[in-house]
Amino acid sequence: MKKSLLFLAVLAAIPGAFAATVTNKSPQADQAGYSYGYVMGRNNADTLKNLNLDAFMQGLKDGVQGKESSLSDEEMGKALSEYKRQTEAKQLIEFQKIADQNAREGSAFLAQNAKKANIMTTKSGLQYQVLQAGKGQAPKAKSTVKVHYEGRLLDGTVFDSSIARQQPVEFQLSQVIAGWTEGLQTMKEGGKSRFFIPARLAYGEIGSGDVIGPNSTLIFDVELIKVVQQ
Repeated sequence: MKKSLLFLAVLAAIPGAFAATVTNKSPQADQAGYSYGYVMGRNNADTLKNLNLDAFMQGLKDGVQGKESSLSDEEMGKALSEYKRQTEAKQLIEFQKIADQNAREGSAFLAQNAKKANIMTTKSGLQYQVLQAGKGQAPKAKSTVKVHYEGRLLDGTVFDSSIARQQPVEFQLSQVIAGWTEGLQTMKEGGKSRFFIPARLAYGEIGSGDVIGPNSTLIFDVELIKVVQQ
């Protein structure tokens, strides 16, 4: 019953149902219909962007009103399967373009960065810069540590920061990305370093979340507060 009411409300926003623009002065049913339709569109923008929206709205209206479909269930199934296949193919092509671009930019950045006098490069390709030398213990590969950090993309976008949250984190070195596992072992308690981490030592060809794209080179500023357990 609730779903039926919600979909019926959407009909208020279908082009041709009324000519006036919906405002906060419009009838409540019009505002609800527009709002539900807008949220549906915004939350499904990637799925709907290549559809004929007039056809989508007509199908929605026919379905809600119980009219007979102009396509059979088999035809609709085939149409949806083909649309999904084409959409996924386009997404894969776009994803690969982004991955290739990030890989090129990362390689170029690291090549130039390695030439700087204060940058150390390890055999794995990790680069790091000592910002402040520590004087305490140095962690091992399976140590638990307490750190403050800030992570950035090459364009300066900050994607995570315990510093901004004012809350340091604890973790075991064997449970984080390879660049961190290796980089933190170059530090001592009280030290601060900047890691320049190639994608293969970070989140690789897949990336992570909405911000860290595929083949992204990452920059981290890290303060090793304490080796909690060796």
